[in-house]
Amino acid sequence: MSHYLAFVLFATLVAIAPGPDSFLTLRTTVVGGRARGLWTAAGICLAGTVQGLLAATGLGAAIAAAEPVFQVIRWGGVVYLGYLGISALRAAARVGSEGWATSASGAWTPLRAMRQGFLCNITNPKVLAFNLAVLPQFAGDDASLGALIAYGLTLTAVGAVVLLAIVAAGGAAQRLIQRDRVRRGVEGATGVVFLGFAGALAAEA
Repeated sequence: MSHYLAFVLFATLVAIAPGPDSFLTLRTTVVGGRARGLWTAAGICLAGTVQGLLAATGLGAAIAAAEPVFQVIRWGGVVYLGYLGISALRAAARVGSEGWATSASGAWTPLRAMRQGFLCNITNPKVLAFNLAVLPQFAGDDASLGALIAYGLTLTAVGAVVLLAIVAAGGAAQRLIQRDRVRRGVEGATGVVFLGFAGALAAEA
């Protein structure tokens, strides 16, 4: 039990660290509303569950060991983060207060928001690598499949709590951010951040 509680604390510290998932959730909530933020967070959590299950069952290790497959995932993440960054910068450059809510691809839907969150997480190879490195350390090398799955789902659950807190904070901020200049500033800042994430991922050996 002490190992599990230590893992929950560790997972919490990791979840609150800024990353693509948290920035995407915050952006969609601040500019698009709580509903969009919640659906985005749901997609992220679904992808996190998939990543945890892959790590627990050993499929994740097989993917990481298959260098061409892992590189495809990595470069997919680079492209998608770059797409998010460019989309945000384009929204910041548009005249008017619509911002993220009416992107070039049209009005948002729950499925589209969920898909965006899912892709942001599932194309991030660091999430899978983190699961592969951390789960055995806390669960033990001789842990059962059920124990590994429990640890993986715990990581997702802790992340979900943090994302819900971000949605709540973003929803409160949305009511305060009414001016077009501020909204465009949020778009521009998050666009630069996403491009930074994409560049860092591309630079990794």
